[in-house]
Amino acid sequence: MTMHNPEVSAVVEGVRQFVQREIVPNVDAFEKGDAFPQHVVDAMAELGLFGMVIPESHGGLDLPLEEYVAIMEELGAGWSAMPSFLNSHCTVARLISAYGTDAQKERYLPQLADGSRRAAIVLTEPSAGSDLKQIRAQATPQDDGGFVLDGQKIFITNGLRARLHLVLAREPAADGKGPISLFIVESETPGFEVTGVIDKMGFKHVDTAELRFNKIKLDKGALLGEAPGKGLPQVLSTLEAGRLAMSGTAVGMARNALAVALQYSKDRETFGQPICNHQAVQTHLANMATQLVASRAIIREALQHKERYGRADMLASMAKMFVTEATMQITQDAMRVLGGYGYVSEFPIERLYREAPIYVLTEGSNEIQRIIIAREMIKDDGPERLGLV
Repeated sequence: MTMHNPEVSAVVEGVRQFVQREIVPNVDAFEKGDAFPQHVVDAMAELGLFGMVIPESHGGLDLPLEEYVAIMEELGAGWSAMPSFLNSHCTVARLISAYGTDAQKERYLPQLADGSRRAAIVLTEPSAGSDLKQIRAQATPQDDGGFVLDGQKIFITNGLRARLHLVLAREPAADGKGPISLFIVESETPGFEVTGVIDKMGFKHVDTAELRFNKIKLDKGALLGEAPGKGLPQVLSTLEAGRLAMSGTAVGMARNALAVALQYSKDRETFGQPICNHQAVQTHLANMATQLVASRAIIREALQHKERYGRADMLASMAKMFVTEATMQITQDAMRVLGGYGYVSEFPIERLYREAPIYVLTEGSNEIQRIIIAREMIKDDGPERLGLV
């Protein structure tokens, strides 16, 4: 990953120093407090992190994907909530940058870049999880070229605090399979409603919302891009970046868990010596370190493949699946190293153990990733492209 390169970028190094100086010493206070940590979000905005993927011409940093993933790792290593404030926002920024009209870019990208308008990607519905082709939210065309948006969405990260929502919806059709498009919806639009905030087992400061779009009137400028019916290809084009970013975030969490377990094993003594000298503990430490290094390696290979060929569908899915499963195992092994102390909130392992499953379940569940990998493998050139045969 970038931050382990001797020629690490100044941006990544700046983020690392910020996290170590301002975040790590205060994570316990952030977690125990009930107030939303707006000052943390503001500090991230000052660093330019909300504009990481936005072109410089619109106020962003326009970082390469490798540095974006590296920054997500550094944030995840400091406080796992921080990448969640960013990833959905950056997905929206990436989509508008790639497919938006000139007017849409001029209107929204500067606000997204400086963090004055946070964004959320709005895809999932109660009746359609990972199968986006089955969504029911409707965008009915109007005579003036606009649309009327009506539907319900669920599990929307940052859905409560975002002020811009990029919503996937379809035009009505007799067979229920009308064209699917993305629509830009500002939270101030009449008919937009947050109908609930979901209580989760972790990430209490990252809101996950249920949204209702109640016959919202949108002008023709709300359609992302020039032509309708492009929504699914547009979303799919960003999945690799999102999955690699989540992989980097999970590596950050795994780093945190390993660091806590290693330090504890050196400090805690039993039978007259630090427990890191006991073979049973050493086995856990060795497994954790190996999985962490392997996780970094698969992310690096996916990034190199995408840079070389433009797409890395199979490797991005492999990275997301392997790294997130490894992170779950690493947090569990860390808990074993700490013993009973790993189960109490005095140490961060209890929180990390609760939070790790979210990475397995989101950005396409790991069951979906396995299907993607298998489908790529059975293509004529699938195994050959990775040198597996």
